[in-house]
Amino acid sequence: MEREYMTTRDIVGPLLLVESVSDVTYGELVELEYPDGTISLGNVLEVNEDVVLVQAFEGTRGANPSQTKVRFLGRGLTLGVSRDMLGRVFDGLGRPMDGGPEILPEVQRSIYGSSINPTARDFPDDFIQTGVSSIDGLNPLVRGQKLPIFSGSGLPHNQLAAQIARQAQVIGGGAGDFAVVFAAMGITFEDADFFMTELRQTAAIERAVLFLNLADDPAVERIATPRMALTAAEYLAFDCDMHVLVVLTDMTYYCEALREVSAARKEVPGRRGFPGYLYTDLATIYERAGRVQGRAGSITQIPILTMPEDDKTHPIPDLTGYITEGQIILDRPLHRRGVYPPVAVLPSLSRLKQKGIGPGKTREDHADLSNQLFGAYARGIQAKELALILGEAALSDADKAFSAFADAFEDRFIRQGEHEDRSIEETLAIGWELMTLLPRTELKRIKDEYVERYLPGATDAAGKPAEAGEVTAAS
Repeated sequence: MEREYMTTRDIVGPLLLVESVSDVTYGELVELEYPDGTISLGNVLEVNEDVVLVQAFEGTRGANPSQTKVRFLGRGLTLGVSRDMLGRVFDGLGRPMDGGPEILPEVQRSIYGSSINPTARDFPDDFIQTGVSSIDGLNPLVRGQKLPIFSGSGLPHNQLAAQIARQAQVIGGGAGDFAVVFAAMGITFEDADFFMTELRQTAAIERAVLFLNLADDPAVERIATPRMALTAAEYLAFDCDMHVLVVLTDMTYYCEALREVSAARKEVPGRRGFPGYLYTDLATIYERAGRVQGRAGSITQIPILTMPEDDKTHPIPDLTGYITEGQIILDRPLHRRGVYPPVAVLPSLSRLKQKGIGPGKTREDHADLSNQLFGAYARGIQAKELALILGEAALSDADKAFSAFADAFEDRFIRQGEHEDRSIEETLAIGWELMTLLPRTELKRIKDEYVERYLPGATDAAGKPAEAGEVTAAS
């Protein structure tokens, strides 16, 4: 039941303190009518007896406490969900912004969702092909996983996010209907236009749902945006049995909006001024990814965040790393050398990669080849650093081979076009071609049978040279 009050005592930033109210609950949706006739939405942040703290989504500029009407709607913030959301673009509060009609919802869902019972969770074990070799080959994404991308200001994380959204697909035994839910927070109009254009040009928009919160939109709206996206994702995954990839960018702007509201509430700040409950708040977003036993659908998350001053110990990447299952780190020196995507493969990690690769998922040699590529690249980087100190003449023949391998690895394996979609077979084939740059005796992490079967120029079990076509096409 709706109840209207004109008992606002104070307004500070996006917050209103309303007194002499009754029967109001935490999270309840509020309609605010200001003296000039404008109407906006908000929700209840705190309830203390008959005093309520309300958070306005669209700001309170020009509001007069004594003339502001506060209408409690008796329900929480919800999103009307339907399969018709696919192919549509919404703002941060779930309102259409693509000029299309309103969605006729199948059901209204609270944006705060409900946590998945840990005993009902199914373990992530299906490979998701992103078409990006530095991810698929070395730190694969697994269906039901949450794998963030740690970036920095000026790095091409938006381009990488759009590329993954265009190209991602489940292959192998877990393949089925696939959808992408893309939520952008605090982005410029130029970035929003880039995302919409990229998806429309390749028709990927037909399987995507976009939620865009622009930089000039109210900061408080950013707190609702990822939850809107995840509510749509949960409907598509668990009601429509789809495999849903959720891309959230940029979580740093979300956390800064959270800090802004926390400061307005005069809460005791934690590290770098962020609220002490930042870890808990982020967990309520990240832990909505996963698979549920008995359900065909799944939610996989790729949160993207920009590390202030490229600092991995900053609270946002630090806490995100604790909650999620690994991280993909973008590297500024690689970006300066013109390598796209500038993925730093050595510090990157996918904790579930062993569950998503191998026979029946990618290929039997994937794990061994991945380990050999990691080891060889790490030794090549060491050799290059040694050459800077002692000179190249001080390197052994093996060190020179690994140094050349590191350069070729960056140029041929990590580097790829922004619109280049590599299958996992193509990625593994490039890895095996790079193995020819190393002495056969140095391939210590790969089983001999795989070397004989896949290495270009190697002999097969009968002692005959393997055909090039057999090498690249074997699976």
